[in-house]
Amino acid sequence: MTSTISLDGFGVALGGGWPADHDGYGTPVAAVPATQPDHWLVYTDGRRDLLPVRRWHGPPEPAVESVAARCAGPTIDLGCGPGRLTRALAQRGLVALGVDISAEAVRLTQGRGVVALRRDVFAPLPGEGRWAHALLIDGNIGIGGDPVRLLRRCGALIAADGTLVVEVQPPGAGLWQGQAYVLSGSCGDRELRGPAFRWARVGAEAVARTAAAAGLRVADRFRFGGRWFAELARP
Repeated sequence: MTSTISLDGFGVALGGGWPADHDGYGTPVAAVPATQPDHWLVYTDGRRDLLPVRRWHGPPEPAVESVAARCAGPTIDLGCGPGRLTRALAQRGLVALGVDISAEAVRLTQGRGVVALRRDVFAPLPGEGRWAHALLIDGNIGIGGDPVRLLRRCGALIAADGTLVVEVQPPGAGLWQGQAYVLSGSCGDRELRGPAFRWARVGAEAVARTAAAAGLRVADRFRFGGRWFAELARP
Protein backbone atom coordinates (compact mmCIF):
# COMPACT_ATOMS: atom_id res chain seq x y z
CA MET A 1 0.00 0.00 0.00
CA THR A 2 1.42 3.37 -0.97
CA SER A 3 0.19 5.74 1.73
CA THR A 4 -2.93 6.68 3.62
CA ILE A 5 -6.10 8.73 3.78
CA SER A 6 -8.63 8.56 6.59
CA LEU A 7 -12.25 9.40 7.01
CA ASP A 8 -10.87 12.59 8.53
CA GLY A 9 -7.69 12.63 6.49
CA PHE A 10 -8.28 12.20 2.72
CA GLY A 11 -4.86 12.57 1.09
CA VAL A 12 -2.54 11.28 -1.55
CA ALA A 13 -0.21 8.36 -1.81
CA LEU A 14 3.54 8.63 -1.76
CA GLY A 15 4.95 8.68 -5.25
CA GLY A 16 1.95 10.43 -6.77
CA GLY A 17 -0.54 7.56 -6.91
CA TRP A 18 -3.87 7.37 -5.11
CA PRO A 19 -4.86 4.68 -2.63
CA ALA A 20 -7.19 2.06 -3.96
CA ASP A 21 -9.20 1.36 -0.78
CA HIS A 22 -12.48 3.19 -0.39
CA ASP A 23 -15.27 3.07 2.15
CA GLY A 24 -17.90 1.84 -0.27
CA TYR A 25 -19.41 5.32 -0.57
CA GLY A 26 -16.83 6.90 -2.85
CA THR A 27 -14.75 8.40 -0.03
CA PRO A 28 -10.96 8.00 -0.22
CA VAL A 29 -9.67 6.66 3.06
CA ALA A 30 -6.28 6.75 4.85
CA ALA A 31 -4.11 9.23 6.78
CA VAL A 32 -2.16 11.72 4.72
CA PRO A 33 1.55 11.79 5.59
CA ALA A 34 2.41 15.02 7.36
CA THR A 35 5.50 15.41 5.17
CA GLN A 36 3.47 15.60 1.95
CA PRO A 37 2.60 18.93 0.23
CA ASP A 38 -0.48 20.97 1.05
CA HIS A 39 -3.85 19.30 0.60
CA TRP A 40 -7.22 20.91 -0.04
CA LEU A 41 -10.70 19.48 0.04
CA VAL A 42 -12.42 20.96 -3.01
CA TYR A 43 -16.23 20.92 -3.24
CA THR A 44 -18.25 21.08 -6.43
CA ASP A 45 -19.93 24.27 -5.20
CA GLY A 46 -16.56 26.02 -5.54
CA ARG A 47 -15.47 26.01 -1.90
CA ARG A 48 -11.94 24.88 -1.04
CA ASP A 49 -10.77 24.00 2.52
CA LEU A 50 -7.12 23.54 3.45
CA LEU A 51 -6.78 20.21 5.25
CA PRO A 52 -4.94 20.41 8.62
CA VAL A 53 -2.84 17.30 7.99
CA ARG A 54 -0.09 18.11 10.50
CA ARG A 55 -2.68 18.62 13.20
CA TRP A 56 -4.16 15.20 12.52
CA HIS A 57 -0.74 13.58 12.87
CA GLY A 58 0.25 15.56 15.96
CA PRO A 59 -0.64 15.25 19.64
CA PRO A 60 -4.21 15.97 20.78
CA GLU A 61 -4.85 19.71 20.52
CA PRO A 62 -6.95 21.60 23.13
CA ALA A 63 -10.15 21.32 21.07
CA VAL A 64 -9.79 17.54 20.88
CA GLU A 65 -9.00 17.37 24.59
CA SER A 66 -12.23 19.29 25.24
CA VAL A 67 -14.16 16.63 23.33
CA ALA A 68 -12.42 13.82 25.23
CA ALA A 69 -13.23 15.56 28.52
CA ARG A 70 -16.97 15.27 27.78
CA CYS A 71 -16.73 11.48 27.59
CA ALA A 72 -17.40 9.49 30.75
CA GLY A 73 -17.67 5.91 29.50
CA PRO A 74 -16.76 3.57 26.63
CA THR A 75 -16.28 5.68 23.49
CA ILE A 76 -16.00 4.84 19.80
CA ASP A 77 -14.03 7.25 17.61
CA LEU A 78 -15.40 6.98 14.08
CA GLY A 79 -12.99 7.87 11.29
CA CYS A 80 -10.15 7.94 13.80
CA GLY A 81 -7.42 8.70 11.25
CA PRO A 82 -3.96 8.61 12.89
CA GLY A 83 -5.62 8.22 16.30
CA ARG A 84 -4.87 11.38 18.28
CA LEU A 85 -8.42 11.54 19.70
CA THR A 86 -8.55 7.82 20.45
CA ARG A 87 -5.27 8.27 22.33
CA ALA A 88 -6.66 11.23 24.30
CA LEU A 89 -9.62 9.11 25.38
CA ALA A 90 -7.42 6.22 26.48
CA GLN A 91 -5.18 8.59 28.45
CA ARG A 92 -8.26 9.53 30.48
CA GLY A 93 -8.72 5.89 31.46
CA LEU A 94 -11.67 5.28 29.14
CA VAL A 95 -12.37 2.21 27.06
CA ALA A 96 -11.77 3.62 23.58
CA LEU A 97 -11.99 2.11 20.10
CA GLY A 98 -10.81 3.83 16.94
CA VAL A 99 -12.52 2.83 13.70
CA ASP A 100 -11.24 3.64 10.22
CA ILE A 101 -11.56 2.10 6.77
CA SER A 102 -7.84 2.62 6.12
CA ALA A 103 -5.40 -0.10 7.13
CA GLU A 104 -2.65 2.51 7.45
CA ALA A 105 -4.77 4.75 9.67
CA VAL A 106 -5.49 1.78 11.91
CA ARG A 107 -1.78 0.95 12.02
CA LEU A 108 -0.92 4.51 13.02
CA THR A 109 -3.59 4.51 15.73
CA GLN A 110 -2.38 1.20 17.10
CA GLY A 111 1.13 2.66 17.05
CA ARG A 112 -0.06 5.16 19.65
CA GLY A 113 -0.78 2.25 21.96
CA VAL A 114 -4.56 2.19 21.60
CA VAL A 115 -7.11 -0.16 20.08
CA ALA A 116 -8.30 0.40 16.51
CA LEU A 117 -10.33 -1.62 14.04
CA ARG A 118 -10.41 -1.48 10.26
CA ARG A 119 -14.08 -1.27 9.43
CA ASP A 120 -16.64 0.70 7.44
CA VAL A 121 -18.83 2.76 9.77
CA PHE A 122 -21.91 1.23 8.14
CA ALA A 123 -20.64 -2.33 8.66
CA PRO A 124 -21.28 -4.26 11.90
CA LEU A 125 -19.22 -2.88 14.79
CA PRO A 126 -18.44 -4.17 18.28
CA GLY A 127 -20.72 -3.07 21.12
CA GLU A 128 -23.55 -1.74 18.99
CA GLY A 129 -26.16 -0.07 21.17
CA ARG A 130 -23.87 -0.07 24.21
CA TRP A 131 -21.36 2.75 23.65
CA ALA A 132 -21.62 5.65 26.06
CA HIS A 133 -20.33 8.01 23.37
CA ALA A 134 -19.67 8.03 19.64
CA LEU A 135 -17.54 10.73 18.00
CA LEU A 136 -17.55 12.29 14.53
CA ILE A 137 -14.77 14.90 14.57
CA ASP A 138 -12.66 16.65 11.91
CA GLY A 139 -15.41 16.87 9.31
CA ASN A 140 -16.43 13.21 9.57
CA ILE A 141 -20.11 14.18 9.62
CA GLY A 142 -19.59 14.41 5.85
CA ILE A 143 -18.87 10.69 5.42
CA GLY A 144 -20.96 9.23 2.61
CA GLY A 145 -22.59 12.54 1.70
CA ASP A 146 -25.79 11.83 3.68
CA PRO A 147 -25.61 13.25 7.24
CA VAL A 148 -29.09 12.02 8.18
CA ARG A 149 -28.23 8.43 7.28
CA LEU A 150 -24.88 8.70 9.04
CA LEU A 151 -26.35 10.18 12.23
CA ARG A 152 -29.06 7.53 12.27
CA ARG A 153 -26.35 4.87 12.01
CA CYS A 154 -24.36 6.48 14.83
CA GLY A 155 -27.49 6.69 16.96
CA ALA A 156 -27.76 2.90 16.72
CA LEU A 157 -24.25 2.56 18.17
CA ILE A 158 -24.87 4.43 21.42
CA ALA A 159 -26.74 3.30 24.51
CA ALA A 160 -30.17 4.73 25.36
CA ASP A 161 -28.52 7.35 27.57
CA GLY A 162 -25.45 7.76 25.35
CA THR A 163 -24.41 10.75 23.28
CA LEU A 164 -22.95 11.45 19.87
CA VAL A 165 -20.47 14.34 19.62
CA VAL A 166 -20.14 15.83 16.15
CA GLU A 167 -17.99 18.65 14.83
CA VAL A 168 -19.90 20.98 12.53
CA GLN A 169 -19.14 24.00 10.38
CA PRO A 170 -19.47 27.53 11.81
CA PRO A 171 -22.91 29.18 11.58
CA GLY A 172 -23.87 30.17 8.06
CA ALA A 173 -22.60 27.02 6.35
CA GLY A 174 -26.08 25.50 6.13
CA LEU A 175 -26.46 21.96 4.82
CA TRP A 176 -24.59 20.99 1.67
CA GLN A 177 -24.43 17.57 0.01
CA GLY A 178 -22.56 16.76 -3.16
CA GLN A 179 -19.23 15.72 -4.62
CA ALA A 180 -15.74 16.64 -3.44
CA TYR A 181 -12.16 15.70 -4.20
CA VAL A 182 -8.72 16.21 -2.68
CA LEU A 183 -6.23 18.47 -4.46
CA SER A 184 -2.59 18.18 -3.42
CA GLY A 185 0.58 20.05 -4.30
CA SER A 186 3.02 22.74 -3.23
CA CYS A 187 3.82 26.06 -4.80
CA GLY A 188 5.57 25.41 -8.11
CA ASP A 189 4.66 21.72 -8.14
CA ARG A 190 2.14 19.99 -10.35
CA GLU A 191 -1.15 19.64 -8.48
CA LEU A 192 -2.55 16.16 -8.07
CA ARG A 193 -6.31 15.70 -8.08
CA GLY A 194 -7.84 12.69 -6.39
CA PRO A 195 -11.04 10.87 -7.35
CA ALA A 196 -14.40 12.46 -6.59
CA PHE A 197 -16.48 11.13 -3.71
CA ARG A 198 -19.76 11.95 -1.98
CA TRP A 199 -19.39 14.36 0.93
CA ALA A 200 -21.42 16.78 3.04
CA ARG A 201 -21.11 19.86 5.23
CA VAL A 202 -23.39 20.68 8.16
CA GLY A 203 -23.37 24.14 9.70
CA ALA A 204 -24.05 24.85 13.36
CA GLU A 205 -27.45 26.31 12.49
CA ALA A 206 -28.43 23.19 10.49
CA VAL A 207 -27.41 20.48 12.95
CA ALA A 208 -30.67 20.50 14.95
CA ARG A 209 -32.92 19.79 11.98
CA THR A 210 -30.43 17.29 10.57
CA ALA A 211 -30.29 15.46 13.90
CA ALA A 212 -34.10 15.52 14.22
CA ALA A 213 -34.44 13.86 10.83
CA ALA A 214 -32.17 11.10 12.15
CA GLY A 215 -34.22 10.65 15.35
CA LEU A 216 -31.83 12.57 17.60
CA ARG A 217 -31.87 15.91 19.43
CA VAL A 218 -29.23 18.50 20.25
CA ALA A 219 -28.47 18.12 23.96
CA ASP A 220 -25.67 20.71 24.00
CA ARG A 221 -23.58 22.94 21.78
CA PHE A 222 -20.06 24.13 22.48
CA ARG A 223 -17.12 25.70 20.69
CA PHE A 224 -13.40 25.85 21.11
CA GLY A 225 -11.69 28.69 19.33
CA GLY A 226 -13.12 28.75 15.84
CA ARG A 227 -14.38 25.15 15.96
CA TRP A 228 -18.03 24.26 16.62
CA PHE A 229 -19.45 21.07 18.14
CA ALA A 230 -22.83 19.61 19.02
CA GLU A 231 -23.64 16.80 21.43
CA LEU A 232 -26.62 14.74 20.26
CA ALA A 233 -28.82 12.36 22.24
CA ARG A 234 -31.97 10.37 21.88
CA PRO A 235 -35.27 12.31 22.33
